[in-house]
Amino acid sequence: MIVVGAGVVGLTCAVRLLEAGHRVDVVARDLPLETTSAVAAAIVHPYRAGPVDLVERWTARSTAVFAEVAGGGDSDEHGVRVLPGTDLVRGDSTAPVVDMPRYLSWLARRVEALGGTLTRLNLSALPSHGDVVVNCSGLGARLLGEDRTVLPVAGQVVVLEQVGLERWALDDRTATSPTYVVPRLDEVVVGGTADDGEWNRTPSPQVAADIVRRAALLVPALAHARVLRHKVGLRPGRPVVRLERVGRVVHCYGHGGAGVTLSWGCADDVAALVAQA
Repeated sequence: MIVVGAGVVGLTCAVRLLEAGHRVDVVARDLPLETTSAVAAAIVHPYRAGPVDLVERWTARSTAVFAEVAGGGDSDEHGVRVLPGTDLVRGDSTAPVVDMPRYLSWLARRVEALGGTLTRLNLSALPSHGDVVVNCSGLGARLLGEDRTVLPVAGQVVVLEQVGLERWALDDRTATSPTYVVPRLDEVVVGGTADDGEWNRTPSPQVAADIVRRAALLVPALAHARVLRHKVGLRPGRPVVRLERVGRVVHCYGHGGAGVTLSWGCADDVAALVAQA
């Protein structure tokens, strides 16, 4: 079968399908480290995704899998850790934090180790051959899924040098300007923005300065941290996640700002739909 899309959702679905014994070929315009997933700060936290009941179930499943991965060690390989942090709305807790460049590379290696393939291919329509096609094309579903309810939600981040930070911080009380500080192993990702309908992926210096200012209010140690780079990702916004089978196509897209958070839960449901006769 063919999985369309090589972001975190597509790769995770491919892993689950390969584990179930299917032959899987992943095709995508953008390779994993070129996707929006690679930009994500990636704390496991449901953000801008619905429906609520399914998001809660998918998040719980993903949280359990990430905790299992983190508990196995080798965080330098997969980039997954469970870290303490502070949510200004919900209080202190622990949550999985995912170093996305490492993690996406690890997922891609898992796909290949399980016998799958990953190929760059710019599609103008979903493949018409093969037994089942799994559509994990994210924002590309506007074209490939003929779904105009999918719209970009632009998110700008600033990547700072690691200053010994081992806690995350989150303040999402302002919908258009969520503030988050998420430590990776060798750097810290701070954000952000949530600009509905914005296609521009050019970082704004003014927005970047405001992001760093807000982040330093949450974590003062970042006030003078060196800026390593700037990024903008286009989240695949949709009123609710589309996860359903229509004939030989299983659609799994519209995860908004929660692709990482929902990935394992959604992948399990995709595998179940593929198994249906």
